[in-house]
Amino acid sequence: MEHCGRLFCTPLTDRPSNQIGAAMDSSRLPANARLLPCELCPLRPRPALREFSPEELAFVKSFKVDELRVAAGTNFLRERTQSEHLYTVLSGWAFRYKLLDDGRRQILNYAIPADMLGLQGAIMKEMEHSVDALTPMALCVFPRTRLWDLYSRFPSLAFDITWLAAREEQHIDENLLSLGRRSALERLAYLLLHLFARAEEVGLTQNRSVQFPFTQQHLADSLGMSLVHTNRTVQRLLATKIVRWNNRVFEVVDRDELAVLAGDEAQPRVPRPFI
Repeated sequence: MEHCGRLFCTPLTDRPSNQIGAAMDSSRLPANARLLPCELCPLRPRPALREFSPEELAFVKSFKVDELRVAAGTNFLRERTQSEHLYTVLSGWAFRYKLLDDGRRQILNYAIPADMLGLQGAIMKEMEHSVDALTPMALCVFPRTRLWDLYSRFPSLAFDITWLAAREEQHIDENLLSLGRRSALERLAYLLLHLFARAEEVGLTQNRSVQFPFTQQHLADSLGMSLVHTNRTVQRLLATKIVRWNNRVFEVVDRDELAVLAGDEAQPRVPRPFI
C-alpha cells in the first residue's frame, strides 16, 4: 500500500502458515538467559499496575515457564484452536480479530504490555478469535495446566484474571456501542483516545505523544468502515487541530476536547491487575 493521508499504510509481512511456528521457535531467547526474573520486570514499577505481595510474586515467578519473541506479522493464536499457554505481553503490540469466510476482518481489540492473551483458549474448548503481532513482541509464557493451581492457591491472582476478562468484556461493550451508535468521527476519536490512555498507563507515551504501529487498514477493520471512509474521517479529525498525526506519531493536543468528541468521561484511575 501507499501513503493513506498522513498514516503510512505498509502492510504486515505475510507469513505462510508453515513458517509461523518456526518464526516463534527460532525467536526464543538463549536458554541460559531467556527468563527475565519477575522481580526485575520493567512493568512492575508502573504506578498504574498493582503491586504483588511477596507470596504472589513467588508464585508468578514459578508459574512463568518461558519467554517468547514473536516477529511482527506472526499469527500466534488462531481461532478454533486450543491454546496450551497463556501469555502476558512484556513488550510490543498485537491485535485480536475474527474473520468471515470471505476474508473480511473485524478487529476486536488491541493488546499492549501488561495485557493477557490466550485466556479464552485456556478456559474454554478453543479460541474464538485470532491474535496477530503488530510489532516484534516479547511474551511471558504460562502453562494452561497450572491455571487451576493459581485459582486454588491464590484467590487474589484468580480475581486479577477475572478482572482482566471483565475488562475485555467492557472493551467489547464500548466497541459495540461505537459500531451501533457513534458517528464515524466519534468512533475514531473514542478508539484513539482509548488506545492512548492504555498506552499511557504502561509508559508508552511521552509529551502527550505515542507511536501507534497500526495502519489505516487496521483502523478501518476496527471501526467497521471502508478504507476510503476511514481516511476521510482521519482527515476530519486532524482538521479539528485537537490531535496531530505524523509518521505514525500521534499527539493529543487538547485531551478534553478529544474526550468530548469521543463522548468519553474521564474515570478515576486505580492500580489495575496484571499477571
